[in-house]
Amino acid sequence: MRRPRVHNLQIARRYSSATSSPQLPGSVAKVHPLAAVTSQIDRVAPRFEIDASQIEIIDSPTAFYATLKNKIKTARRRIYLSTLYIGKSEHELIQTLRDALEANPELHVSILTDYLRGTREDPHPSCGTLLAPLVKDFGDRVKVCMYHTPNLYGWKKKYMPKRINEGWGLQHMKLYGFDDEIMLSGANLSEDYFTNRLDRYHMFKSKELADYYAAVHEAVSEISYDLLPSEEEKGGFVLQSPIHRGLPDPVWHSKRYKKYAKDLLEPLIHPRAKQRLSSLDFQENKTFVYPLAQFDILLGQPRNREFLDYEIAQYTSTEKPVLTKLLTALAEDSKLRNAKWTFTAGYFNIDPDICKRLIDATPAVRALTQAGNPSEKPCTVITASPWANGFYGSAGVSGMLPAAYTLLSRRFLAQVEKAGKQDAIQLKEWRKGTVGQPAGFTYHAKGIWATLPPQEDQSGNLVDEVGPSVTLVGSSNYTKRSYSLDLEVGALVVTADADLKRKLKAETEWLERDASVTTQDDLMKIDRRVGARVRAALWLVERLGGAL
Repeated sequence: MRRPRVHNLQIARRYSSATSSPQLPGSVAKVHPLAAVTSQIDRVAPRFEIDASQIEIIDSPTAFYATLKNKIKTARRRIYLSTLYIGKSEHELIQTLRDALEANPELHVSILTDYLRGTREDPHPSCGTLLAPLVKDFGDRVKVCMYHTPNLYGWKKKYMPKRINEGWGLQHMKLYGFDDEIMLSGANLSEDYFTNRLDRYHMFKSKELADYYAAVHEAVSEISYDLLPSEEEKGGFVLQSPIHRGLPDPVWHSKRYKKYAKDLLEPLIHPRAKQRLSSLDFQENKTFVYPLAQFDILLGQPRNREFLDYEIAQYTSTEKPVLTKLLTALAEDSKLRNAKWTFTAGYFNIDPDICKRLIDATPAVRALTQAGNPSEKPCTVITASPWANGFYGSAGVSGMLPAAYTLLSRRFLAQVEKAGKQDAIQLKEWRKGTVGQPAGFTYHAKGIWATLPPQEDQSGNLVDEVGPSVTLVGSSNYTKRSYSLDLEVGALVVTADADLKRKLKAETEWLERDASVTTQDDLMKIDRRVGARVRAALWLVERLGGAL
């Protein structure tokens, strides 16, 4: 029996409509340093105002897994999980979902994964094999969909081997929703992410946010393949094309598919006209959350791209424009010019535009010296050491990737030196043991944090901030691939709440705990040399339209 589809996405339009607090007669409201930035972002992405106490930051893979299982057990109405894949041996997680469905007849579960990654091992046991019994046993209460990129078709679809074909685009969103709560992360749902692969995990307790991300999840599911159980297939499932629902197929009707996807998704990820025209002032003790999406593979590139400040550009996706606005403000706004930032990506290959703006947003070292911090570098990039890279020791082409990222790190440091910012920016490589050995971890965290310059207190004295006021969390790796090929979702959090700032500072501190400064000299050592094979493979992937 065909399952009903949810086409009404209006629930995602419940954006914040609060107004600024009235000022007492004769008083002069102090403008927050971030007010100008939020005013600009209001024109690009939907805004939600929530209480800072409703944001929880989880600090380890084991806590992430425990939270997932607990939220599944206690969910009453809905569970939606968007992920790249669910590990083929995650029987405990599936049993937890099964127990919750059996215990609560009102519960509905929706799962979205990537087609290519979710069927990599097929016809041997795969993610699809694991999920098919849930659909068989619970019928319309369980929906499993797999997104297939419209970028892989023709000869690429026919001849590209598995794992390599994933370089042409994936469903990379990580949305874990339970009733009126939503967790944003970069982690997938497999054993390593539950035990020894470090990532970020932010839980938001907000019905409005949970409804919004549920609508995004449902929209992408709408244009994906349905997974159906099949006793005839060795893998135990078949994937039914959107054609069966009267929609274009991403492989066979790529152009029409993109047109349909654009019409469906673009209105959803943009702010309503009311928000664009009437910005809400950012003030002390407020916390804004801006959901961000990067869907260029479906929506197309922004028009008027020559306007690099994005002021006049007609937006398609929202993550890159918002991050551009933030970094431009850090570089140019006099109130933010000496803000400090931390940037991290497990797979270090920053999009060139973002890389340039990140370097431009570096504060003047002179200002730090005057503030009494001559030895402290204000800006830090954290990335995985080769021995903490998820591809370390892999067979075949993927085994070359750790060396490729070393090459990219070396290029970044050369760029920093060319810009004269080597005294302000440091690169740190994260390592905790060695991949594949006892107690060895991999590093998969990604995000950015910005800490404002010292602010005046009521007495006019400059006081250091207790922690970052801005963070970007989600699935994106901030690479050319993230911005052009994959589906990415996250959130920009802007806060004036002191307790949340402290939580964000603690998050950066535990990420840096196992990271050490790495220089160009370190990257030139014998054990870090990059061979001709790796350079050639990197060049070939880029020329064929794929990306790391």
